[in-house]
Amino acid sequence: MALSTSGSAERYHHGDLRNALVEAASRLLRAGGREAVSLREAARAAGVSHNAPYRHFPSRDALLAAVAAAGFRLLRDQLEATDRRPVALGRAYLAFAGEDRARFQLMFGQSPAKDAFPDLAEAAGAALAVLDRAVGGPAAPDRVSAATLRAWGLVHGLAHLVAEGQVSEAVAEAALGDEGEARR
Repeated sequence: MALSTSGSAERYHHGDLRNALVEAASRLLRAGGREAVSLREAARAAGVSHNAPYRHFPSRDALLAAVAAAGFRLLRDQLEATDRRPVALGRAYLAFAGEDRARFQLMFGQSPAKDAFPDLAEAAGAALAVLDRAVGGPAAPDRVSAATLRAWGLVHGLAHLVAEGQVSEAVAEAALGDEGEARR
């Protein structure tokens, strides 16, 4: 993220403003929750004028959708980096929820409507497809299998408990395996 000034006019030039704004908004989200994210604050954090974000994001919801979509792409990458066994995928999912709780909550509870943001819908679908392939394959191109839905429901519920601080990641991981009773 290289920022440079040009002459004495103090005008900022940015090589990848869109991604810099998404990263800035992600940091704001982690620090203060969804309410802390605004186009103006993202611009300030990225070191650009308060009008600069409007070149890429027409609204706060569009910025939040981009943050959520980036989260789904990261989740997909983390899931694809596992050995693809369902328990390993479950553990990667839990780790993602524990590492970036605010983004996880945005992605699955507070994100803008996926039908309004095609990039968000595509990124979410790609992450779910990794789970679907591991559990038993897609039922149809636009559907997930019942087995995937059951497995996702279990791991997603555990991930929410982790993200909300109700149980530790270790306890949730123990619930995925045959390691006896989990302690809170």
